[in-house]
Amino acid sequence: MSEHPPSSLLEVCVVVGASHEKLQEVCQTLNSHRSVEHVLLEPEVLHVLAPPFVSRPQAESEAVRSHWRRHHSFLRKKRKRAPSAATAPAQAHHTFAGEDAATGREGSEDVAVPKDIDLMALPQLCFPGGLQVTNVQREEQFHFLVFTDVFGNKSHGVVMQYYRPIQGEMSSCQNGARMKLFCAHSMCVISKYPYFTALKDSLSCLLIQLRACPFSDVEEKVKDFAAKLALVPTPPPGQLHLMFTLPPLTIELPSREDKDCPVIDLDLHLPFLCFRPQALLQVLSCLLQEQRVVIFSATWARLTLVAESLLLFLQPLSWQHPYVPVLARGMLDFLMAPTAFLMGCHLCHFEEVAAETDDLILINIDNGSVSTSCSDTVDLPEIPSLAADCFTQRCQSLRIHFDLDQCLRASCTDINDQRAQRRAWQRSLNHHIQIITTELIVNIFRDVSSHLNYEHRVFHCEEFLKSREPMEHLFYKNVLETHIFHSFLRDRLNRKMDNFARMELSTRSEMQKMKASVAVPRRPTMQEIRARKKSSLPENRLINRQAMSLPNLGDDQTIKFQRSALLARILMFEPAPRMPPKGVEVFKLPEFPETLSFHAVQGYYRDLIQLLGNAINSVQNDNASLLARYYYMRGFINLLCLRRLDALVDFQTLYKTDTAIFPTQLVTCLVDSLIQEEQQQANRRPELERLILKMKTENQKPSVQLDDHVKKFELPCKNLDREKFVRCIQEGGVVKDVATIHRLFDALTDGESKQVEPELFKGFYTFWKEMEAEAQDVNLPTDVIDRLDHSECVYKLSSCVKTSHGVGKIAMTQKRLFLLPEGQSGFLEITTFRDIQEVKIASAPFLLVRIPSLRIRTSGRLEVFEANLKTETELWNLVVKEMWAGRKMANQHKDPQYMTQALTNVLLMDAVVGCLHTQRSICAASKLAYFDKVKLEVPMMVPKSTSETLKHKINPSLNLAEAQTVHVLLYTPGQLTCNDSKDEMNPKLWVALSGGRVVVFDAASWSMLQDSIQVGESQLNCMLGLVHEQVWIGSQDSVIYIIDTHSLFCNKQLTEHRYEVTGLTQDAGDQHSSLQTYSCSRDGTILQWDSSSLKVTRQFQLSCERLSFIHIHGDALWCCCGDSIVELRKSGTPQRRLLPPEHLQSPPRHFSSFLVIPERGQLWTGSADSGDLYLWHTDSSTPSFKKISLTGCSGVTCMIRVKDQIWVGCRGRSGVGGQCGAQMGGKVLVVDPQSHMVVKELQAHSDSIQTLCSAEDRYVLSGSARRDGKIAIWKVE
Repeated sequence: MSEHPPSSLLEVCVVVGASHEKLQEVCQTLNSHRSVEHVLLEPEVLHVLAPPFVSRPQAESEAVRSHWRRHHSFLRKKRKRAPSAATAPAQAHHTFAGEDAATGREGSEDVAVPKDIDLMALPQLCFPGGLQVTNVQREEQFHFLVFTDVFGNKSHGVVMQYYRPIQGEMSSCQNGARMKLFCAHSMCVISKYPYFTALKDSLSCLLIQLRACPFSDVEEKVKDFAAKLALVPTPPPGQLHLMFTLPPLTIELPSREDKDCPVIDLDLHLPFLCFRPQALLQVLSCLLQEQRVVIFSATWARLTLVAESLLLFLQPLSWQHPYVPVLARGMLDFLMAPTAFLMGCHLCHFEEVAAETDDLILINIDNGSVSTSCSDTVDLPEIPSLAADCFTQRCQSLRIHFDLDQCLRASCTDINDQRAQRRAWQRSLNHHIQIITTELIVNIFRDVSSHLNYEHRVFHCEEFLKSREPMEHLFYKNVLETHIFHSFLRDRLNRKMDNFARMELSTRSEMQKMKASVAVPRRPTMQEIRARKKSSLPENRLINRQAMSLPNLGDDQTIKFQRSALLARILMFEPAPRMPPKGVEVFKLPEFPETLSFHAVQGYYRDLIQLLGNAINSVQNDNASLLARYYYMRGFINLLCLRRLDALVDFQTLYKTDTAIFPTQLVTCLVDSLIQEEQQQANRRPELERLILKMKTENQKPSVQLDDHVKKFELPCKNLDREKFVRCIQEGGVVKDVATIHRLFDALTDGESKQVEPELFKGFYTFWKEMEAEAQDVNLPTDVIDRLDHSECVYKLSSCVKTSHGVGKIAMTQKRLFLLPEGQSGFLEITTFRDIQEVKIASAPFLLVRIPSLRIRTSGRLEVFEANLKTETELWNLVVKEMWAGRKMANQHKDPQYMTQALTNVLLMDAVVGCLHTQRSICAASKLAYFDKVKLEVPMMVPKSTSETLKHKINPSLNLAEAQTVHVLLYTPGQLTCNDSKDEMNPKLWVALSGGRVVVFDAASWSMLQDSIQVGESQLNCMLGLVHEQVWIGSQDSVIYIIDTHSLFCNKQLTEHRYEVTGLTQDAGDQHSSLQTYSCSRDGTILQWDSSSLKVTRQFQLSCERLSFIHIHGDALWCCCGDSIVELRKSGTPQRRLLPPEHLQSPPRHFSSFLVIPERGQLWTGSADSGDLYLWHTDSSTPSFKKISLTGCSGVTCMIRVKDQIWVGCRGRSGVGGQCGAQMGGKVLVVDPQSHMVVKELQAHSDSIQTLCSAEDRYVLSGSARRDGKIAIWKVE
């Protein structure tokens, strides 16, 4: 949530210039016939104006000051008032020329300025070239400043230098002639946000007034100007821009795109006007490698604007080093700093800086050159060629000349209309530039995420470097050691969803998506090997990177080439990623009051609140995101008016509109500032009472420090016990599954000391990585690659051996074994794992001895394949048997993860044998042959009914170290009429795991779309899909979380329940309009919602021990209340309560689920502690009751109706004997509601069934508890 409290546009306004005394001295000096050009003055702070500018009642003022505003003192020279200066009004709370806050020290005074604003260096920065007295009135000039404190917090300033004549007796006489003298003053407006254009426009409006007013009125004009800017709030992140009028201009304040993005209020195309794309890439490369960079220009204003643009181009990488875009002439010694920096100097200092400093990157903005202090060229590694070439071509599509775009349009006759056209053009251009620069960063760092271990926050630096081309290694070595990259890694490990992450996800190739969704050890597929071979051909030498480096490209064809007559190669890239700019709404602030008295300002705020109220009423629920911004603004303005309860109501509404911008810190301070009377009033309003309690509870919790460390994997130096070994294996990226790691630990210790020595771990890890490296370099004939499937990978290759098919090498993929004959092209298929009938070790006679050999019998083939693998025989025997068992289990259980696990086991066996070098190495490796042992210990045959009905299994805990319980499943249908994106057209499966984690699958392909949407930290109890827009999720923490189905982002919360939310249901008769939704909580509270406005329309209380869930059927609301089922009218009036017969009430039965079949007049219930179903016939006034026993079931956990069947999720009677035990821990039973008989018994889970859901009556999906943690997909007949 947003932690930046809102502020006004103005932080402080400072006037800098020469004091009255200094100007008198200058006049005396000039009277001594000294030249004007040689007179330099020391600038000093003349006026400091900081909010608040109006007085409040004393008590209110103290409350506001203690909670909202922090000031500190700035010690400055005390000066005499100019005789003609106007007296400041009594209500102004600012310091003018030293009138207030005198310290008592002679010649000095304290000036109150906002916290984090340091004015000590400001005079020099306002006059970076020095303050001169001139005999001509020069034109006004602007430049821009950025201030950074020791904590990295930035403030931004816009400086306007304007010249005024020196008054009266200070005019100089030379040679008897009176000479008119002029002196510059600087007006510096400082803001927390980089509103460079808006503040420049504001100062330009002030300039018109300053030109026309007498000198005596200047201070009053400046104060009035600052007070007006202090009335302008800054917009919250999102689509709402603000607009205000300072005659003659209408000025717009753009908002941040989201809370993690900076404000962009400048022309991002300026660097493209200054540099060619190749030079711009060189500059960005220097910044990425954290060099000492100095930019030069003859125009001060260009320095900051270009520097800011360059840093924005690097987003989301954030510059971590000293950043001073404007250095005054007295600050050049900053360039001697030994650390990396980005600083700006005037071009006149170029030769001096180049001569006196070493190892600087010198960038001349004015001529677009990049050099060093020692050479005219830059000897630094360049950005990888493919990313650079893509960027260069994208730059050609930029339309950076406004006049060319507007030449076909009619001329604007109104300046504000013309400015609006320019803003719209600039907004579109800035968006296009951001897409291009984000794509550049994505192309450079796309593969970083695949080398991260999120659980242990480890980055596998060496592995990432190995995945780069050799000529790129130096660039990446430099970048990987930088602070800027380290910060980027922290954000990736924190799963920050920024523009980089969104583009990286949206532009993944199909192969990258497949690899991300399947936990298979990294091996190149045939498709990748084919692309690599193609790119290595002489005519394709320009391209030496694979498809994973560039978004939007197919796997087979990353880049197309066209040859011209001169054999010049032109890269033909796919179109840039489609990211249309978000719509913008502009809200116009009311006109500023003529006077700035307290009552006038309060009237201004009342007008603003009324306008915001009108905007809220006009938007209603059509645009929840925009509505949230209006509520945010109104809450802030209500707070400024000390309408604290109204402010709380507005901020509380953000939970229902967009929690992403909820200002937690501000609301916490607001709650703390409530007086007793306000507290009592709030307690009488339930929504405010809940909000206040939540804020106070959150405030009392110990602050949790965000884990920002990033580790590089290091080999252990000490012996590892089982727990430390698990951690090291996971950090090393070998395997995640804890059970597999435990088996590996047992294999390496082999019954001896239960510790793994560092040398043994190093040997194992080295062998594992060598196997990965060898697999990357596997060299297969082209015809072999063409005959294998695109997704096949070679996982093991034997030495050259004699076989019954001839001499050659045996190769193993995840699907088959084949022989690469010695001296021949092509391959001979030995067998596929699904067709193996028998694998055994035999002995073949050779001279007087018998050599062990491996024999494989395949179905459909008479001959038996035999290979004399010599010392490799026993290992290959283990490997083939494990793969065979894994394939059989994968086929029978319709679960491809069994094959993935078998592959991992095989590779671990190979590494164990390779590192142990002992006679017992095969025995040790056999401990990893998990599936082959399971096959021997328990029957592998799946019941016929299960095999025929089971379609597929998926694992929602794929990216986790251990399986988690599947608590709730929800299927949402697709949108067949939507053409915006593929994902929006496909149905989705929503999976609620432990700890508030939600995983989303594409229900068309069963591939994972999102592996973690975090909604609170508590267990999730229920889910409900509303049309195609939202998914509601009820949690144990009493909150209903709402996820947007398009963005997959949780940005709304309903907090009306006080106890855990246990049920959600929707009126079936209202399904299309999605208006009436019901929720219930454990304490018996039932709320009826208008799901469009997210408002409670009705509330009623049901007296019961525990309300578990609710369903709507017709005009009745059915409630599961522990040991009874209650039927209510929709108005909340009880109709009847159904209890089991007395002989079944001891011991008490608590219903875990129920199902109503209205047309049959049936009510089915189940209990978690009983293996029985209870059936009521509810048509009569005294419902009849029937008990139906379920064989092999110890408890009913859930049930749903699909077509004319009842599907029941159960817990088995006995424990689990193994992963595929003969008697499963969970069953799905299909019951016929007419005959009351179990017609089908399905077993596919090794733990109890926790949830069932239907997919359009075509499939039923079952989710199980954590010992299994998988989802089975069943066909419905």
